Amino acid sequence: MKTDQYSSLKEKLSSKAFSSIFVLVDDNTEKFCLDIFIKKTKIDEYNKITINSGEQNKNIDTCQIIWDKLNVFNADRKSLLINLGGGVLTDMGGFVASTYLRGITFINIPTTLLGMVDAAHGGKTGIDFKLLKNQIGLFSDPSEVILDSDYLSTLTKDEFLNGYAEVFKHSLLTNKKDLNFNSLIKLDFYKDVTFIIEKYSEIKKEIVESDKFESNQRKVLNLGHTIGHAVESYSYMTTSLNELKHGEAIIVGLITELYISHKQLNFPIEDLENIKKNFSEYFNMVSFSDKDVEQIHDLMIYDKKNEADKLNFVLLEEIGSPVIDQQITKEFFVEAFKFYSNSL
Repeated sequence: MKTDQYSSLKEKLSSKAFSSIFVLVDDNTEKFCLDIFIKKTKIDEYNKITINSGEQNKNIDTCQIIWDKLNVFNADRKSLLINLGGGVLTDMGGFVASTYLRGITFINIPTTLLGMVDAAHGGKTGIDFKLLKNQIGLFSDPSEVILDSDYLSTLTKDEFLNGYAEVFKHSLLTNKKDLNFNSLIKLDFYKDVTFIIEKYSEIKKEIVESDKFESNQRKVLNLGHTIGHAVESYSYMTTSLNELKHGEAIIVGLITELYISHKQLNFPIEDLENIKKNFSEYFNMVSFSDKDVEQIHDLMIYDKKNEADKLNFVLLEEIGSPVIDQQITKEFFVEAFKFYSNSL
């Protein structure tokens, strides 16, 4: 990462390139991150927009609040929106900016590990619809993504580790031996975090550059997300589970989809067992009833990768060898949750 990650932004601010500047924060980043941002950018004239934090607020109602604030402060097409927050905020802020007046410039400054290695990159913006993940959105690139690991000091341990779900995913997708899963788990997740952000966000950027609109190879980034997104959505709809963070749900998705990979594509069982063991050291395992599993299965019909009523999965033949557009049986799906729960 650059010595001064803010040099480009400070240059734009000093040149008066924008008619007005808006900083979007949530109730957490307003409290813990805004002062860091102001100190580093030396920004003095801006309009602050504060929203409620959390996946449950990633919806059209919150977008209307932001659009209304932009109107109140007379935003125009030469305005700039700076999104200061985690993946929920950068997804939604990008969507708001890209649709307001048919598009204003926006910059993402992710404040979580998940945002730094995944959500803030790739040009996907969007919101949830009726608690279904990312049902409404568009592809729109930020003019800049600023990666500053100093914001990570504001996170709790759980929030920090939440981001490692996406790092794990990238390590399973890459065919670079020095960055694959077996190399990643040898690193110190705290001391080596700057290296991890730089290298594992680059894996995503390389994949995105080859297929910006997710028509082919970019689909591999959905490893763990077909089941993971359904699990996450379900946790907000039911009283039988605690609400799960994105990373927690993706870990469930990775373990279950790798089990299906083993059954369907002969993904090595020794790698599967090793991955599950390592995941359990960082993430609490979730208990699912048979009813939970059935309803999670039903939610997958809303996944954005589906075509002609077919559920499409990303599976692995081996670490570094993903295969897209794979259909699975319900039998393997149910078995995968039994494997996850150690009840197979």
